Amino acid sequence: MNIRFLLNGETITLEKARPEETLLDLLREDRGLCGTKEGCNEGDCGACTVIVIDENSVKPLNACILLLGQVHGKAVRTIEGVGVDGKLHPIQDAIIKNHGSQCGFCTPGIIMSLVAAQMNNEKDHDVALAGNLCRCTGYAPIIRAAEVAQQVVLPEWLIFDREKLVSCAILPSLEQPKSSDDIAALLVKSPKTRLIAGATDIGLWLTKEFRDISPFTFLNQANDLTKIEEMEVDYKIGAMVNIEDLRLWAASVSPSYGELLRRYASIQIRYAATIGGNIANGSPIGDNPPALIAAGARIELRCGESRRTLPLEAFFIEYGKQDLRDGEFLESIFVPKDFENLCCYKISKRFDQDISAVCGCFNILVQEDRIVKARVAFGGMAATPKRATHIEEALIGRDWSLATIQSCENLWDKDFTPLSDIRASSAYRLKTAQNLLWRYYRESLGETCNVLEVSA
Repeated sequence: MNIRFLLNGETITLEKARPEETLLDLLREDRGLCGTKEGCNEGDCGACTVIVIDENSVKPLNACILLLGQVHGKAVRTIEGVGVDGKLHPIQDAIIKNHGSQCGFCTPGIIMSLVAAQMNNEKDHDVALAGNLCRCTGYAPIIRAAEVAQQVVLPEWLIFDREKLVSCAILPSLEQPKSSDDIAALLVKSPKTRLIAGATDIGLWLTKEFRDISPFTFLNQANDLTKIEEMEVDYKIGAMVNIEDLRLWAASVSPSYGELLRRYASIQIRYAATIGGNIANGSPIGDNPPALIAAGARIELRCGESRRTLPLEAFFIEYGKQDLRDGEFLESIFVPKDFENLCCYKISKRFDQDISAVCGCFNILVQEDRIVKARVAFGGMAATPKRATHIEEALIGRDWSLATIQSCENLWDKDFTPLSDIRASSAYRLKTAQNLLWRYYRESLGETCNVLEVSA
């Protein structure tokens, strides 16, 4: 395939390229741009962070799991390309003056994350740097440097890159679906085609398992699936909405869900990963499905011109098996507007960049002290994301009271038989699920809960 993109302001044309090759390999091995480091090679450490630009967005992304097919038609900036007219970028200068570079290995990725954060007006540096690991542990001078360089105008190269994307007519040339209709038509012809959205899973198949993923296609030009629309009774979320855009939207409509998404991996992964991919991979420990199940979400699956809708929880049949037929793909997610009571809890060993041991989500509606609706869903408690139906039945119609919460204590094992693994034991998971209902109840009364106190 022929792939074209901008690299530090220069038009790069790759003829007969392998679109599944990683950008990191191209940068280091073919272009000699070794400032972008290979650390973990799985999107965890951030040493390979680059900035990817299109007409609407500036994204820090992990080059180690970013495939060449995903940067077609876009502009890429590496650490070598963020300075202006031979001078350091203000972030680079501030890192030096504040002694923010220790051994230096992770420093280029840190700088790229901070440059992108500045361009996106992200002032919470803990959020911006959650995906950049520094083994020298010297984050304090890095944060000081970021604060010093916070108020800087956008670099001229941002305007240059966007203008050149248009003037060089980079955007067409690689055959990719441009819409949901194109995806449907492709799958009718070739139902075994693998759909690549963010590649945060598939990237690891390539870098760690050296899998042959053919046949495949990239979805990053299907812009009609990147929208969140407000409808009469639902929000319609396209399957290609990335998790960071989802987080920014959720922060205003459901703050607890938005906060859960803030702890979803790192900003580099959130900008790559999509809501459709997070659901379609069927992981029992993904954080989105429990929240959306508790919210009452439905999904729309499409095959050719026909569509079918089902409750999200019905999509997950058993571990590794979803209700997805040949030639069918996940097109949209519908979330009812009345989920303002949704409350999400992520229990993990680390606050940032960790997989949940338990993810519990509660959507309970109380009117005149009586429970009229209850949707409770968990991840990490079964082979699939799953509702706690026995708990829900025990709650609906009862008073919202201490006695009602106590009556649920012996019902959890009717809904869940969790396994024991490296993250938590079965007993811990069951006890934690029980405690999270207590926590939700107490917080609904305006109490501030200490997690350790609730667990005691």
